[in-house]
Amino acid sequence: MTITVFCIILFAAALHAGWNALVKGGEDKLLTTVLVTASAAAIAVAVLPFLPAPARSSWLFIAASSLLQVLYYVLVARAYGLADMSATYPLMRGTAPLLVALATATFLHEPLSPAAWIGIAAICAGVLGSALHRKAGHGRGIALALLNAVVIACDTLVDGFGVRHSQAPAAYTLWIFLLTGIPLAGWALWARREAFLRQVAIGWKPGLAGGLATMVSYGLALWAMTFAPVAVIAALRETSILFATVIAALILKEKPGPARVAGACLIAAGAIVLRLS
Repeated sequence: MTITVFCIILFAAALHAGWNALVKGGEDKLLTTVLVTASAAAIAVAVLPFLPAPARSSWLFIAASSLLQVLYYVLVARAYGLADMSATYPLMRGTAPLLVALATATFLHEPLSPAAWIGIAAICAGVLGSALHRKAGHGRGIALALLNAVVIACDTLVDGFGVRHSQAPAAYTLWIFLLTGIPLAGWALWARREAFLRQVAIGWKPGLAGGLATMVSYGLALWAMTFAPVAVIAALRETSILFATVIAALILKEKPGPARVAGACLIAAGAIVLRLS
């Protein structure tokens, strides 16, 4: 992996942690999530006319990914409504890369070097270890976070195939966000119209920032998957927990304990191993 791809994925990880913090800090987690996805869809509408269309063979992957993304966003909002970001975020993000690594070695025929496996394992262990200490009563939030890890792994595999078929990573990404944002916004207008319109009125600026952040973050990760093994990119992207831990401590006023600090150090070590592998 080149240093350019490595740095770009670290930047994508920081963006990912940022929009997750935006959702966690929102008064209504679900409507904040919908606002972020609707904003991303609006950006996609403005940009897609200027991009070449994805190859026909990738559209089935776009449809499948859009459905998985809707489920992912709903689970993110529910998990953050039930438990701390610093507890649920690591579980969602730390379990998925190992599932992806096992699956890509089997289905994508992308064998990894021993050093790459060590780096992936270190990142997963660090992310999961940072969630060891959690408050009582967060069981449902933890369960939803683990369920979302499976959704994330499935979505990563779908997009690992799809973006390589698309021949147009940017357009592939934007179509996913367009097809994800429309049903979520439609549901919000149908089921919680007044509350959602109020959310738009008072929070459209951070919502737009969050939409741009999630779109750019995911788009950069998909672009990187065309240059490096899917499992390596999926694991390296989870360095977002480093940024999430800082945000949770400094902005959300959550207190990361020793386990979370040690986990962050292990994640950093795993990222270095992946860079050198």
